[in-house]
This record gives sequence, C-alpha cells and structure tokens, in this order.
Amino acid sequence: MGKPLEQWKVLPHGKLVEVDENILSVVGQIHMPLVDFPRRMTIVRLKDRRLIVFNAIALDEDEMLALEGYGHMAFLIVPNDHHRLDAPVWKQRYPYMEVVTPEGARKKVAEVVAVDTSMPQFGDENVHFVTVPGTHDREAALLVHGPHGSTLVLNDIVGNIRHASGFEGWFLRMLGFAGDEANVPTPVKLTLHGGKEALRKQLLQWADLATLKRILVSHGEPITERPDEVLRDLAASLE
Repeated sequence: MGKPLEQWKVLPHGKLVEVDENILSVVGQIHMPLVDFPRRMTIVRLKDRRLIVFNAIALDEDEMLALEGYGHMAFLIVPNDHHRLDAPVWKQRYPYMEVVTPEGARKKVAEVVAVDTSMPQFGDENVHFVTVPGTHDREAALLVHGPHGSTLVLNDIVGNIRHASGFEGWFLRMLGFAGDEANVPTPVKLTLHGGKEALRKQLLQWADLATLKRILVSHGEPITERPDEVLRDLAASLE
C-alpha cells in the first residue's frame, strides 16, 4: 500500500461512525496505481476503556480528538504486512501503544515499526485476536462479542466494495475486491499456497457463530445481511 508514512499525513477520509456498542469505524481512501482504494479502520473499546486500533489511518485533528475522548490508545494492530502505511506515525504519536501483528507478517512490519507481540493479551474475554488459518500466519482478524451480537473484523481475506464504476470498478472487480457480492480477492487466493482448506474451515467456523451480527472488512462495506450465509458462500468459493 505504498511507502510507510514518516510524518502524520491526512488522506481523504470520512467521520468516525459507531458500528455497535464499543466499536467505531471510519473509511478513508488511498490512491493506488490505477485506482483510488477505500480502506477502513476499526476501533474496539475494551471493558477498561483501552482502545484497539485495527488497520490504523491518520485522521484529521477533529476526528483524532474524538477518538482520544473515546478511550485510551493501547493496541495498534497491523493486520498484515501490506497495511503498514500509517503504523509508524501512529506509534510516534502514541509511543506507549503495543504494536501487534501476526507472526508471519512480523519481519516486514518490523522494517517500519517495532513489533511487540503476535499474541496480545487484551484482558477482556469478549475480544479475541485471531491469526487467520491458511494465510501462513500473515493475516489478522478480531472477533468481538457484545450485548447486541458479535462483530467479525477482517482485513484482506474478504473484499466487499460496492458501487464501483468505470475503469476503476472494472479493475477492482477483476481483482475480486469489488462486485455484487463479497469475495475472497484473487490476490489473496494466490498467496494461500495450499492454505485454502484451512481458511475454508475457519470461514465455516465463524459462520456457525449463533451470535454473529456483522462483518467489517478493510476494503468495502460492512456485511450485515445474513453474514453467516455470506461466510458459507465464501467458503464454497475456496473448494
């Protein structure tokens, strides 16, 4: 996703939105070769008001102040080694944050920001860090249980960009990040290297969660309509 930032640089983004109790989300945009690519940051507030920042995006000062008022910055999750762009400047701004990345991504992430752990201890039984099976330990996810149901936070293994049009829409559809339904993007499939079955089983395991309410993905819209069926369809696409 480009060269990691060396100073706080605010790229186009929207407003922080409350997805559920103790979960915020914000969507930004980053220019990639040939396309402008949507990206999502998700913030989860633990029971002691510490914050987990998943897929960090540098926000403008008004949104950063709102976020700082929401809780105490504690964990900075770099969900894979392609999502390092904003991690260094977040660590500079909040040096006490614990940097987390899956073990398979540690080496590349550590090139731009010191990694503390691949096995974070959140101290909250309702929030779980997952190193996604089948991805060679390179992809992270979060599973958050709340009073209104469970939220699954994914990174690149599912794309759900809707309403993309023109050349940009065609290109993103070709990559599998955009379409009329959620997809496992083609670049992800190409990196599984024998891990498809493990990922398929994980998707089915998540689909069996009776409390599953929604899926948040780093690239695309939240999946709120029958997320269990969506996960089963995604699993079937890997057979």
